[in-house]
Amino acid sequence: MPDSPNDTQTGQSVVNHLLDQLRRHPKRVVFTEGEDLRVIQAAARLVREEVVAPILLGNREKIRAMAAEADVSLKFVHIIDPPLASDFRLFCQRVENMDRYRNRQLGAAEEIVARPHYFGSLMVQYGQADAVLGGNQATPAAYFRALLHTIKPLPHVPKIFGVSLLIGSHLNHLGGSGILLLADSAMIPQPEVHELAAIALETGKLAHHFLGRKPFVALLSHSTKGSAGTPEAHRMAAATALARSEAMKEFLDIDIEGEIQADVALDAGAADIKLPGAAARPTADVLVFPNLDAAHISLKLLQHVAGAQVYGQLIMGLARPAAQVSRVASAETIFGTAAAIAVEAIKFHQLYPDPEI
Repeated sequence: MPDSPNDTQTGQSVVNHLLDQLRRHPKRVVFTEGEDLRVIQAAARLVREEVVAPILLGNREKIRAMAAEADVSLKFVHIIDPPLASDFRLFCQRVENMDRYRNRQLGAAEEIVARPHYFGSLMVQYGQADAVLGGNQATPAAYFRALLHTIKPLPHVPKIFGVSLLIGSHLNHLGGSGILLLADSAMIPQPEVHELAAIALETGKLAHHFLGRKPFVALLSHSTKGSAGTPEAHRMAAATALARSEAMKEFLDIDIEGEIQADVALDAGAADIKLPGAAARPTADVLVFPNLDAAHISLKLLQHVAGAQVYGQLIMGLARPAAQVSRVASAETIFGTAAAIAVEAIKFHQLYPDPEI
């Protein structure tokens, strides 16, 4: 997997590996908010790298003018203005059918489908794109609402959740390959035991796909192996036991440990002191947090104080690959997130070949 002997165990080697995968299996990513110079720049770079076929939603003339003013090439970048799209009427019919089937009224079909978040989600749900990315200009709630209304959930995942990817060659103990996955950093305020177990398993599968090896998943707590007997510590221990049991049933190649403190998960020296006599363990590749506050605060501190490069959120538990970026995301973040969700699309087609899902 590493590109050279000097590039081992670095986050960049993992990124290069993911880009190489995409060059062999390029995917179509639709950007719901295409009238954004950062998105335009990221799309042009994805084309130069020959990894993604970008589809930008928005006013065609406005996007072209923005690209021309910034001297950014739109070669091989597809632009769709939803109300003018050839599939607009077809998608309106799909939304009307959804309303009847789900007994849920979203509103006038034409008004719904004209919204880029909904149009992009429908493109992915019905196979006209492989993954969808949004949130660079809208609030997370508006984007997530479109995803949840139009893309089917996976039946074995109890709730939708988010995964962030962190890379930082200057940081110590950042995952066994220089990349760290944090979950759930987007959706579930206070996950229950079975939800935490599902988060651990699904993120572990994603890490296995990204890293090409058995990942180490740590369920975090303020306690390590009973050092604190609080209900919260017991909850993380129970989630670990459930996740391990399910992993064995499914024959998943994932190491799962918990409840443990963050330093025990990431620093072998701390683990040796706090767990004397325990078998040597690798550095964690996945951190599963006890609640959304802990995950989101940790993510923002690592990004804005420690200087980690963040890609994602990757939205897990949907039947099609989707990602959300922050409104303050850089063009680099948008590029990396699009690449990550495109690689997730490769995994999706491997795990869920049934087109009816």
